[in-house]
Amino acid sequence: MLKIDGIVAFVAVAEAGSISEAARRLRLSKSVVSERLSELEKTLGAILLHRTTRKLTLTEDGTAFLERAIRIAQEVREAAADLAERRGTLMGPLRIAAPVTFGRMHLGPALYPFLADHPDIELTLDLDDRRVDAASDGYDAIIRHGLIADSRLVAWKLARSRRFLVASSDYLSRHGMPASLSDLENHRGIFYTNRGVADWRFQGPDGAVVIRGKLAFGVNNGDVIHDAALAGLGIALLPAFIAGPSVREGRLVEIDVGYRPEPEFIFMAHPEGRNPSAKLRAIADHLKKAFGDPPYWERA
Repeated sequence: MLKIDGIVAFVAVAEAGSISEAARRLRLSKSVVSERLSELEKTLGAILLHRTTRKLTLTEDGTAFLERAIRIAQEVREAAADLAERRGTLMGPLRIAAPVTFGRMHLGPALYPFLADHPDIELTLDLDDRRVDAASDGYDAIIRHGLIADSRLVAWKLARSRRFLVASSDYLSRHGMPASLSDLENHRGIFYTNRGVADWRFQGPDGAVVIRGKLAFGVNNGDVIHDAALAGLGIALLPAFIAGPSVREGRLVEIDVGYRPEPEFIFMAHPEGRNPSAKLRAIADHLKKAFGDPPYWERA
């Protein structure tokens, strides 16, 4: 009879590249993992792994079996997690995507204590500045800064996000300080490519006002936009969670053109029609408390 334990052990070994590392991840002894592998191969009547003293490699049969084995192991973990959550225990796999800079500066540090308190949660955090498709890319949730326009997603607000229009003093000494929205149109802009040159949005008396600056540099990463502004390449519209320290330290100058940039939020969004798990709700609640209202990066 094919046993789930053997399939889980095989997937763990294939992913870890060794029995000892797989045993550590599964919290089992090496001998137990080896026995489960051998029993699985005997049941299947196939050799799944080439074993040498230096490494393990998948056989042709092992490669063919692995893809389905991964899906089976995932389904079993999720089913076990669902049952555990019914009893009030948070456990099992969770996959979240988030922007690189926010993930490095704020999301990771906020998650570490939560994960330490809930060691049975298996969180995979993918930091990527591209616009991922939560459903088709297999994510339980995504975290985004700014508007989420995808109607297939259900969004939860985690924190508000103020943005600064900033430049270096060197740039402003060479090009002058813009004093109005119309002045901005003649300035060099550093833009987040996922948003484009129409990202300079301000709160006007009759609604949003969009200013299109001259593209000096486009990039899809907040850290690099920040560094480009410090280097004097142009004016950037950056969130406080990135630009705040540099403004307070005087390395970047906040520009006042008479209108505030439109307010934004940090969102967590999950695919519509998929009931969010208790552990995902718990993480969202934890992040709201960890970031605060107003968020700590705007209070410093």
